[in-house]
Amino acid sequence: MAKAKKKGLPVSGWLIVDKPAGIGSTQVVGKVRWALNAQKAGHAGTLDPAATGVLAIALGEATKTVPYITDALKCYRFMVRFGASTSTDDAEGSVLEERAARPDDAQIADALGAFRGQIEQIPPQVSAVKVDGERAYDLAREGVEMDLAARPLWVERLEMLERPDADHVLLEMVCGKGGYVRAIARDLGAALGCLGHVAWLRREWSGPFQADQGLSLDQIDAMARTPELMARVLDLQMGLVGLPEVSATEEGAARLGHGNPGQVLGHLEYGTECWVSRNGRALAVGRYMGGEVHPSRVFLQD
Repeated sequence: MAKAKKKGLPVSGWLIVDKPAGIGSTQVVGKVRWALNAQKAGHAGTLDPAATGVLAIALGEATKTVPYITDALKCYRFMVRFGASTSTDDAEGSVLEERAARPDDAQIADALGAFRGQIEQIPPQVSAVKVDGERAYDLAREGVEMDLAARPLWVERLEMLERPDADHVLLEMVCGKGGYVRAIARDLGAALGCLGHVAWLRREWSGPFQADQGLSLDQIDAMARTPELMARVLDLQMGLVGLPEVSATEEGAARLGHGNPGQVLGHLEYGTECWVSRNGRALAVGRYMGGEVHPSRVFLQD
């Protein structure tokens, strides 16, 4: 039986969106896929519906590079509201408990130290982690209380930017994969004895992608199905900037294209993960094994 032809165009690359509040990450992927008439699309790191900021949409062959963006450092700017805990650890949930105490600036600065470096973090009850095969947010909506396991998180930086009033503090955090900003707000409020939750949240950058370089959904709608929008698609290899690059020989490129080890130019430490290019185009990702690369991901060429 003949294989069914995929609908849409074989678009490959990245489109950067500055996501507004009120829409889920999956919905944004769907809108971008429609606007570009693309065969395949996915995102590199979920943003809550209430959150704003950079959402990197991978298209076509670029979806194979998504893990390298999700593993990269990310920067979040967020406002913590002191005095109340909520069911979702943000302003969307119902208030569970209130307290009158408020910390001063020195107390906040001192407490932040415990949230830097390698920490353990318990995800919010309303989160995308799986519990017995189901998403925690689905179970939470059904009223199920879960004992979620703590997860490791690397926090590169966590700083206080502004204290607009006694009830609020503006923070900026740079962290690794799997961080929950809502959990930081919840745990900071608990550590200070005043309780807390996220009032608003914005992801400023994710790996090489910046929010201020992203398109709004209105811009995407206005440019949908046009060459102007297609021109905003970034090269596939933008998802590989965290890996070293080596160039394939002509024969090596042919072998890599078929998923076989191929000869490359240049030298890396044995076993290093890298990406391979030929004439400026990404061919594959793999391990450098002494003069050749053994591919783990091969990019189909137009």
